Amino acid sequence: MEDPIQDITTPIRLDYQYTAGSATAKFLRGLKQGRLLGQRCPKCAKVIVPARGACARCGVATEEEVEVADRGTVTTFCVVHIPVPGSEIKPPFVCATIQLDGADIGCFHLVSEVSPDEVRAGMRVQAVWKPREEWDHTFENIRYFKPTGEPDAELEDTRGTGHA
Repeated sequence: MEDPIQDITTPIRLDYQYTAGSATAKFLRGLKQGRLLGQRCPKCAKVIVPARGACARCGVATEEEVEVADRGTVTTFCVVHIPVPGSEIKPPFVCATIQLDGADIGCFHLVSEVSPDEVRAGMRVQAVWKPREEWDHTFENIRYFKPTGEPDAELEDTRGTGHA
């Protein structure tokens, strides 16, 4: 009897195209201009960034455009120790949910210029943008967020404000 096969490596490739809806398109156009745009729910008044065109909590359409700051508060984070194939980012690195000032829902991005063991919930961070000539319609215009040096935000200031 031959030895059983323990594993097999097969190449997998996923090609896809994404068509942005009107809310996402406005958000991406704002990024090209260096602006972070969200939308306010007409029912609960929460500001959703990036804009989605509807409030996940209330189920109503959102249209009022709101510009938010490029600084905010780390609400949750993860230290990644596994390399990402094809990425220039070397582990360990930090991925975090950042609630931007003026927004009521967090967005996901990298935190850098700080040791991973120093990142904490409540840490105040500021966007580090690529040079303006490299800007496009992408959230990658922001390279990462870095600590501001401000005192940490109280966690109750960020809890329970996001949408599912």
